Amino acid sequence: MVSQHGRPDDGSDAAGFYNAEFFVPLKPEAQWTPGLTKEKLVDRLQQEFSDAFTGITFNFSQYIQDNIEEGLSGVKGANSVKIIGRDLATLERIATQILPIMDQVKGVTDLGIFRVLGQPNLNIRVDREKAARYGLNAGDVNAVIQAALGGTQATTVLEEDRQFALIVRVAPEYRNSLDRVRRIKVGVQTSGGTNAYVPLSELATLSLDTGASYIFHERNQRFIPIKFSVRGRDLEGTVADAQARIARQLQLPQGYRIEWAGEFEALQQARTRLAVIVPVSLALIILLLYALFNSLRDSLLALAGIPFAIAGGVLALLVTGLNFSISAAIGFVSLLGISVMNGILVLTYYHEVMQRGGLRSREAMFHAASQRMRPMLMTALSACIGLVPAAISTGIGSQVQRPLATVVVGGLLIGPLLLLGVVPPLCLVFLGGREGDDAAAPGGEGPSAAPGLGPGQPNGAEP
Repeated sequence: MVSQHGRPDDGSDAAGFYNAEFFVPLKPEAQWTPGLTKEKLVDRLQQEFSDAFTGITFNFSQYIQDNIEEGLSGVKGANSVKIIGRDLATLERIATQILPIMDQVKGVTDLGIFRVLGQPNLNIRVDREKAARYGLNAGDVNAVIQAALGGTQATTVLEEDRQFALIVRVAPEYRNSLDRVRRIKVGVQTSGGTNAYVPLSELATLSLDTGASYIFHERNQRFIPIKFSVRGRDLEGTVADAQARIARQLQLPQGYRIEWAGEFEALQQARTRLAVIVPVSLALIILLLYALFNSLRDSLLALAGIPFAIAGGVLALLVTGLNFSISAAIGFVSLLGISVMNGILVLTYYHEVMQRGGLRSREAMFHAASQRMRPMLMTALSACIGLVPAAISTGIGSQVQRPLATVVVGGLLIGPLLLLGVVPPLCLVFLGGREGDDAAAPGGEGPSAAPGLGPGQPNGAEP
């Protein structure tokens, strides 16, 4: 185990002195207790740490993942609720009210507030009127306070070719409490040319108050973050539930608002991009299909296998218990091209058989589907076998690759089978399976054998 305390020396992480990070490698999963998963391990550690360390919040992540999450959310957490406003005390109060509301939302874990108040401050306010009675101004009093508490340069110490500033200040026993600070003497010149000394309490008001320990800024606005992670539930549903509860139970003051950052914000941005990319992709596919078939009807029929591939991907997510994510959405997009390719294989071969003549539409479609079944299944199975390791992986980075691989595997296992069983009859409905579509043999005495049919295969004659 390796620990890191406070802010890194290179300033890459915006962390305070209160931050501590621990890198703990895990044993190979084969050595774990049977039935134990990483999610269960994190939940167990979270419970034990929360019971042992009161007032401390914990977040479980990985090195590179932690940096990416921090870049997305702005804090040490996968997601964050940013309460934006001006007054720090009001921000603290709103965050304290939101915390128990979010704690009731199923799926929300690693919940914690990054406090902005709590720093003890010694505030000294100079009374200008009292200081003026002694012939002093605010700058004179501040100079004494600076020298007594912070220190001031009295001289320079020379050592060979080096020089050092000699800083002096009041001894600790005369400044280690508020009463001692009040008794610090301030020199005042009298009319007789002599010096008199007045306690600081006669010239200023001293108080020990609570101030800001850490101020978060974004776009020149103050905010207080609440970090959280989502486990055991889909991210979008969890955040939607939390947003509804907060809107129902909390009324924000005027001038204050809430923003959701982190993985959820990235999900919303990716969905916005996909809302443009998917229709554009479908439009380009239809355009290319139209250039191939020169028929809008055939182009749309080539797309008929897409719903079955999508259904296979959805079923795979349900069976494995994975939630929909951007990775899964990319898997669905990749299924579009493969499904369209299978539709092209069936339709092109169907038209080829029909041009040769000798078969009715129904039997030409049966022949096209049976002949193209082998290459379609070989293509699907090769892709499935290649992605099965990624679909069942549990190592580092599997959270990203598993949804994509699961969707593709499920879509390619179920999609081609349904396409072969459902799409050909659907094509016949729209392409026209009339009896008059079959080509008669020369002389009109019956159907002739279709070119390319092997011995023993049906030649299309009906009993």
